[in-house]
Amino acid sequence: MKLGIVGLPNVGKSTLFNSLTKAGAESANYPFCTIDPNVGVVAVPDARLGLLANMYHSAKVTPAVIEFVDIAGLVKGASKGEGLGNQFLANIREVDAIVHVVRCFEDPNVIHVDGSVDPIRDIETINLELIFSDLEILERRISKTVRGARNDKALAKELELLNRLKAWLEDGKMASGFTTDDEDEQAWLLSYNLLTYKPVIFAANVGEDDLADDGASNPHVEAVRKYAAENGSEVFVICAQIEEEISELDDDEKSMFLEDLGLKESGLDKLIRASYHLLGLISYLTAGETETRAWTITRGTKAPQAAGKIHSDFERGFIRAEVVNYQDLLDCGSYSAAKEKGLVGLEGKDYVVKDGDVILFRFNV
Repeated sequence: MKLGIVGLPNVGKSTLFNSLTKAGAESANYPFCTIDPNVGVVAVPDARLGLLANMYHSAKVTPAVIEFVDIAGLVKGASKGEGLGNQFLANIREVDAIVHVVRCFEDPNVIHVDGSVDPIRDIETINLELIFSDLEILERRISKTVRGARNDKALAKELELLNRLKAWLEDGKMASGFTTDDEDEQAWLLSYNLLTYKPVIFAANVGEDDLADDGASNPHVEAVRKYAAENGSEVFVICAQIEEEISELDDDEKSMFLEDLGLKESGLDKLIRASYHLLGLISYLTAGETETRAWTITRGTKAPQAAGKIHSDFERGFIRAEVVNYQDLLDCGSYSAAKEKGLVGLEGKDYVVKDGDVILFRFNV
């Protein structure tokens, strides 16, 4: 999973990136501090892996990972080259979802580029820049398509879609709100890789005092939640400054620190949960002496396609999947004990993989 982090300058974007990835991207209280896209890879915390690895005495544990791409703070006119934002928008075209960091804290010592804290105005500023960037992509596509559309029905049909989509964006609307029942049009829409078509998770960055009640008493957070609900997005509340402190601690210290703050989970945990939910992702597990590993798939994936995540040969030569629920396996203490109790299912090509399934694939090529 690949997530792109966007936001205005000085909203806590790079601080959040640092804390999530411990990558040490430069973070300072002035605009355009981030002039290169920073990329960090984070392991998805999964307690199931350690417990299974202990049972199997695995030599190696491989968690699922998320790749974060942090780009320079965007400002009005970024898509036209203002500030440094435009050159980095291309870096997030390949991401699965956008994490939009929004400032929801008041602090006279941290400059706001527009002079005041107003998360909805800030969201709309960024959205407009993403729309402008997408319009450039569509205009280039239209000029390419229009040449062949006279003699090609498929191109003529695509050109009609491109023009409708362009008009939609010129109206100030995000491509994610554009709907079509036509399968060809849906495929084309996906292929354009539009920034405004990507799912969005809002990171409401608050002060430490607003963390304990998850921002419930913060009117800025309330406004972001309302906006997200109207636009089919996810929201999580975070204090980037606290996350940075947490990122320096080991697991035991981290648990105590969170407990002292009255928190059950870190911002990274919240973000991962929101990402998996928004993108409809789950993890299945494989375990053995060599390796215990988590594999991320889309909810609803069938066994052969899940096997293909490991290797294309597994999907091509799929025979069956031996499946046991993770908790059942732990409760039984061993795979053979789970098998004796009839808890290991032999599943075929139509089996839909569930979160927490521990799977052994049988295949032949």
